[in-house]
Amino acid sequence: MDIKFEGEHLLPGSLGQFFIILSFGSALLAAISYYFATIKDLPDNSWRNLGRLATWVNSLAVIGIGSCLFYIIYNHLFEYHYAWAHSSRSLPTHYIISSFWEGQEGSFWLWMFWQSFLANILVWRAKSWENSVLAIVMLSQVFLASMLLGVEILGTRIGSSPFILLREAVEAPIFSRPDYLSLVADGNGLNPLLQNYWMVIHPPTLFLGFASMIVPFAYAIGGLWEKRFKDWTTVALPWALFAVMVLGAGIIMGSFWAYEALNFGGFWAWDPVENASIIPWLTLIAAVHVILAYRHSGHSYFTATFLTLISFVLVLYASFLTRSGILGETSVHSFTDLGMFGHLIVYIAVFVLLTVGFIVARWKEMPITKKDEETYSREFWLFVGAVVLALSCGQILYTTSGPVINAILGTKIAPPVDVIAHYNKWQVPFAVVITFISGFTQFLKYKNTDPKKFFSSMLTTIVIAVVFTGAFVYLAKIHSNLMYIVLTFAGFFSLICNGKILLEAFKGKWKLAGSSVAHMGFALLVIGALVAAATNNVISINNSGAGYGEEFAKENNPKENIMLYENEPVSMDKYTVTYLGDSIAGPNTFYKVNYKVVNNGKIKENFTLYPNAQQNAKMRSIVASPDTRHYLLNDIYTHVSSVPLQEKTGGHEHELEESSHSDESYDTPAITMVSPGDTVRYRNGFIIVKGVNRNANIEKIKLAPGDLAIGLDLEVHNNNGKVYNAQPLYLIKGGNVFDFGKAIDEEGLKLRFSKIDPQQGKLELTVLEKKPAEKKWIVMKAIKFPYINLYWGGTIIMVIGFLLSIFRRNKEVKTA
Repeated sequence: MDIKFEGEHLLPGSLGQFFIILSFGSALLAAISYYFATIKDLPDNSWRNLGRLATWVNSLAVIGIGSCLFYIIYNHLFEYHYAWAHSSRSLPTHYIISSFWEGQEGSFWLWMFWQSFLANILVWRAKSWENSVLAIVMLSQVFLASMLLGVEILGTRIGSSPFILLREAVEAPIFSRPDYLSLVADGNGLNPLLQNYWMVIHPPTLFLGFASMIVPFAYAIGGLWEKRFKDWTTVALPWALFAVMVLGAGIIMGSFWAYEALNFGGFWAWDPVENASIIPWLTLIAAVHVILAYRHSGHSYFTATFLTLISFVLVLYASFLTRSGILGETSVHSFTDLGMFGHLIVYIAVFVLLTVGFIVARWKEMPITKKDEETYSREFWLFVGAVVLALSCGQILYTTSGPVINAILGTKIAPPVDVIAHYNKWQVPFAVVITFISGFTQFLKYKNTDPKKFFSSMLTTIVIAVVFTGAFVYLAKIHSNLMYIVLTFAGFFSLICNGKILLEAFKGKWKLAGSSVAHMGFALLVIGALVAAATNNVISINNSGAGYGEEFAKENNPKENIMLYENEPVSMDKYTVTYLGDSIAGPNTFYKVNYKVVNNGKIKENFTLYPNAQQNAKMRSIVASPDTRHYLLNDIYTHVSSVPLQEKTGGHEHELEESSHSDESYDTPAITMVSPGDTVRYRNGFIIVKGVNRNANIEKIKLAPGDLAIGLDLEVHNNNGKVYNAQPLYLIKGGNVFDFGKAIDEEGLKLRFSKIDPQQGKLELTVLEKKPAEKKWIVMKAIKFPYINLYWGGTIIMVIGFLLSIFRRNKEVKTA
């Protein structure tokens, strides 16, 4: 028997599912049409025109999917599983936007949206490359659309629809009721760690980077497909630079989020999901440099092609790692498996076959230069740099792929015990080499360079770099680690080398500025990351001997956390810190921590930070987010490690509760026999017994003949003159006795009408008073990050450099 469910809004879900099917069908039609347009279009370009039409329809369908899903989330239609699982009524609008892509389905839609956006730009600007390039882009769009289908074919489920109903996704007894929605008061809400403004802009930027990686891949395939071997490098280069810039910005935004929202005390944790995004970014950077080398010298065509192609394949592999559930035990923020394991494998396999198939098919026809590169040539060192980047990626890829290798080979490769130390051991030497190469290649010319001029420039730069390094190492106090000193020297060396080229730009050679600015930004980023990671130090040193309990010690180091009692100043490093109380905003509690620096009785600094935490009453734990004080030369990073867990109170002024059990939050009950007109004292005032209500009603309890319900009318006066009315109830039902207390939370009182003594004509009044509140406290950790602004500033400068390079290379495309 079918149940007719009440209150469900089925239209937006049905419309959204229609748009999913339309997006899949239109993407498939576009890919097929552009394929035939590439191999042999008709004289009237009908295949190409059909491909364009299908691409436009696909874009409208993708917008339709997003509109329906956002409507469901924004209007709190919790009959849909996606809205119930990822949002709640308490979320402000900007976090509702974040909840849109918290789940797999929403993030796949985001990827689809950007890919359709780029496809429309390509329809407009690709010119003679439109057919082959769009055939590849729309093939990728077919796979992304299939991820949202959520249909079952021959017993196999394809994709996961964001429009599945809650009663279809979850088995629970309430769904046997037509009015089950009346029991679904709210959704699960957004993960507290994602309730940060960076999560509003970080995922869209990151997925634009992922989506844009398909474009240079498509141009490389198109070049092999149409035998336009050299031409594709010119038109693909601006797109490759764009993808590197956007994906890099997205990755750094993620480190901003980690720095501001996570509590591991840093901006990069070498988590597998972080690694999965940085690997294709590094390989595409390598591809860009080898493409430049090929265009100027004719060398390394295969390497340029392979690196461009493998970069997008690695994006797909990264998606597999984060979405298949295979990293569930090794990553703190990977997705769980939604049954897409095989689906993602097919997606990767198709694009690997495209890569391998076209390389093998065109192997004998690829341009190959038999003459070796000159050692004193820029293209030779660009190739070396690309190899080093590839080796760096290989190390990250191997360690990150441990769970995959274990699943395939049945091995038991364990993740590193100390992840950060493990990666630093390998990646710092790679960074040294890359940073050096990004510097001295500015003194090299393509094809060949005069060695005397090269070494003369190098010697001058090395001397200046040594002076700067020595001064910086002394100021930053990083002299304890030789490899860190070498990396710092490499960073200053690169800065000075590229700075010289930048000075040339001011003389009119602006076309050279882009790469120099990007390299300078990278050097600053490396120095900033190194110094902040190597010299950050905990300033909240606990010398009291307090351990805060075994549970605390499992997740935290007690020696690095101090306890602050409300309004009691504590000395910490050069600061006097005071916990001033807390305030609640939605699910978050913000803890007000004041910092002061006092010298000779004068206040030199005075600021307040607001680290916050969400409490999980069921798990008896908190999810904390730090707050940071930014200085020019360092940051003070503060977060709460432990707070008193809030207990649920008995309710507000008009609630009644059965009082047959004791309450540990109250003092020992005061029991008094009273009559109407009597007065009873309590800690902050007195209670007047006004009378008896012999016709009392108890909500949701029907009285049968012989039952008795009596209310005791009380008037509560506090010492400030405020008056409250209360009526605790006494019930005899079916021969059993119950009493229902009345809580007055403002006074910390619970009043019970607990007994009737007919022989004496007295009534028993039980008064329970809340125990005096314990002094508020928090346990807090504070970390100092020196020179962290070099990291953030380097990121901004690097992005500016990429922009300048994109403008330059785009101008070359127009000229060509």
